[in-house]
Amino acid sequence: MISQDGIIDVAEFCPSPNFDERPNNAIIDLIVLHAISLPAGFYNTQLIKDLFLNCLDPGKDEFLESIKNLKVSSHFLITRKGALIQFVPTHKRAWHAGISNHKGKENCNDFSIGIELEGCDDEEFEKPQYQSLSRLINFLSIDLKINKQNIVGHADIAPGRKTDPGPLFDWTLLQSML
Repeated sequence: MISQDGIIDVAEFCPSPNFDERPNNAIIDLIVLHAISLPAGFYNTQLIKDLFLNCLDPGKDEFLESIKNLKVSSHFLITRKGALIQFVPTHKRAWHAGISNHKGKENCNDFSIGIELEGCDDEEFEKPQYQSLSRLINFLSIDLKINKQNIVGHADIAPGRKTDPGPLFDWTLLQSML
């Protein structure tokens, strides 16, 4: 259940500083699915948390060094084991979509919920992730009145710029679980 402060009670809450207010009269009517692994192809949930919390230590990794100053966030992250982590309250604007467009509406961050799945384009997602994702979408569709048909990938709203959640994301399986 989502509390009045926009936090889901079954999620681990790690408040990110990377959010702001949605525009006045913004209606949240879209769910955007992403995939993230840090560094690419490696699964380290703590590095993802650190990125969203602005405390990423790149060590000697060139890729992590290149992104350490990014100011990004998502509302939720679903780990490989299906754990749900929340970074931004649902009524606030997370910084997940970047330059984006959905059905002629620009800046999808204004009217969407961003959900990161720990994964990458060239690897299948885990069954517990689909289970957690379907439960989360059901929560969001009830509490925020988001139509379950309004679920897109980052690639759909930023074509040519983004490819996630990638070709191995099983949209048919997700739909069957909703």
